[in-house]
Amino acid sequence: MMGKDVEEVSASLVREYLSRKGLKKTIACMDEELPRTNSSINNRSDLRRILHLEGLYKKNKTEEHPLKSMLEMIVKDRMNEGGKTKARRHGDNQTTSSSSIDTAGNVKREEDCMENLLCDSPRLSESSVSQVIVPSQTPSEKLHKSFAVHPESERSMYSLSSSQDSLLTVSKEGFPSEKKVIDTESQKNRSSRIRRGIMAGPIASSSQESNRRRPVRKAVSSVMATLEDCKEAANWTNGVNTTNTKSIPFAPCESSMFSNLHTGIIDRSGHERTSDVKRRLKNSAPSPKLDGLHVLEMVLDDIENEESLCDVSRTSMPELSLDKTPMDQMTATALKEIIFGSSMACFTEEWKQQNLTFSDSPGLKYGIVQKKGGPCGVLAAVQACVLQKLLFEESSDDSLEERLEVSNVLRTKCLSLALADILWRAGNMKRATVAINTGRSLFPPIGRYKSDGILEMIMYVTVETLDDLTSVLEQHVRQFESGPFGCVLLTVSAILSRTIAIIQSDMDVPTSTLIGAHGYCTQELVNLLLCGRAVSNVFDDEMKLDSGNGNFTLLKGIKARCNIGLLSLFEHYNICKVGSHLKAPKFPIWVVCSESHFSVLFCPSEDLATDHCKEEEFDLYYYDGLANQQEPIRLTVYPHSAAGAAQNGNTDSDLIPPLELCIRTKWRNAVVSWNNTDPIL
Repeated sequence: MMGKDVEEVSASLVREYLSRKGLKKTIACMDEELPRTNSSINNRSDLRRILHLEGLYKKNKTEEHPLKSMLEMIVKDRMNEGGKTKARRHGDNQTTSSSSIDTAGNVKREEDCMENLLCDSPRLSESSVSQVIVPSQTPSEKLHKSFAVHPESERSMYSLSSSQDSLLTVSKEGFPSEKKVIDTESQKNRSSRIRRGIMAGPIASSSQESNRRRPVRKAVSSVMATLEDCKEAANWTNGVNTTNTKSIPFAPCESSMFSNLHTGIIDRSGHERTSDVKRRLKNSAPSPKLDGLHVLEMVLDDIENEESLCDVSRTSMPELSLDKTPMDQMTATALKEIIFGSSMACFTEEWKQQNLTFSDSPGLKYGIVQKKGGPCGVLAAVQACVLQKLLFEESSDDSLEERLEVSNVLRTKCLSLALADILWRAGNMKRATVAINTGRSLFPPIGRYKSDGILEMIMYVTVETLDDLTSVLEQHVRQFESGPFGCVLLTVSAILSRTIAIIQSDMDVPTSTLIGAHGYCTQELVNLLLCGRAVSNVFDDEMKLDSGNGNFTLLKGIKARCNIGLLSLFEHYNICKVGSHLKAPKFPIWVVCSESHFSVLFCPSEDLATDHCKEEEFDLYYYDGLANQQEPIRLTVYPHSAAGAAQNGNTDSDLIPPLELCIRTKWRNAVVSWNNTDPIL
């Protein structure tokens, strides 16, 4: 068990280093080869406490050039200390401690009693003279750190277990205690046990003696432990995870429970007794009193300059009452049928490698980068929804340039909110499903099914409120943004949110697919992401075609005005008709379909969405994630121009950029100025 804990802490330490260095791809590869577990460390504060780096962390913060990662701090400390620690330990083994108590019961040398507890942790003593943090190999440090010595309190007591059947008890009140002098050999054994993390101290000598003592007078500066702290502390006892022990009755940190816990960890011979720990925890009677709690000073964690550690935190499900379902072959087969039309088809490399990573180019940090052709329809839809959040829902009074030069934290927040909107729409505002990559295969493929290494590793979570959906996505947004298969996970999430059966009923032809030839997105998939329904057309409402003999063919379009619009080059060529529900959206953002590729046009002014007959010129910004853009492209549109009307009369439009032709499907007589940017042909 201890070896497993060491492995988990080591892996978390490496992840913390990679996160501080910004090596997102390396973290993703590590998560794939060494998936996180329930024992993985949640945050940097816990990791520091488990490794007992509080003192080293505070010392590092005072440096002129502080190090960023804990691994670097440890390496620097080891390089500077050299053999000092070994020499110090050797000297400590030759030292014997003694404590003498005068006739009045006052302590003469408390420092001598604590010397052996602190000799192996010099950095911890630097952080607080009056606090004792016990070396530990497991997350049980939250339990041990509550026990401290306060020189101004009414009572200062701690007991040390020796190799003999005797206890050395130091007390201001002169409680009956055995005062045998510990010989040199027993002192060596005790120091050795402390260094190995076996001996947990300071501890109460016995539960009976704890119950005899008067309640501790509460100092103003003392901080009492909460019920949650007690539960979390008791979940780990000397390396044994007892999280799932349902029968443990927890009271607000009752003293006899803590006394029983400590005396159960180490018997009088200094050996571990984990079975006693479990038995004592189960038999501990809850008490409503807090007076018996021997917590004189809590060790408070310094959370200054601590950011949310998404890359280090484990990818477990949120603590909600959620329906979590592992992928099975039947569901995976149905997904492949609706996506490709065959269970033997697989996602191409272009889809596998594509996630929702943002650009780092100045002025384009809001833009999602497309690596290769194929999933552009999904990326453009997500990009448009991110812009909706960024420009019109999370916006401030800053200028447009400042709003578009978005911070990493804000753009990730906008991404998670955009994904929540997309999936909630697909679930008809009643439910949604989020697909999560577990990093391991959940079923062995058999029969007529070709494995692609993606669907087999998915576990999906179903929620019934938008708040729960937002919470799940905020916790797992890194899988979509920087993890492998981010684009595939979103597509699968949208399909499962809508359900396969309803998607088939949305389509004009039930055998249609969401990914067509050459890995391109079909209009059904784009419509699913934009309006929540996988309909096959872009006109408004429905259309009935007379098939003869009194039969009609029902063609399904867009039922209501959408948040995000669509402009299509196919409309310029009279192949389709884009209805007002897409052409005049609620927000001035449009996905542009031009020559089998999807990109985005947007206006920073929301007035453009309300003024459908705008007379004066306005600016549109264009973003194409596949074009390797290095700077923003700003177009100025003159919606009513005589020159535009003349150009519309010219049938030869080969020299007009396709993007301008798409713009003219909405502003018919528009003239577009590229503002010294080379037109995209």
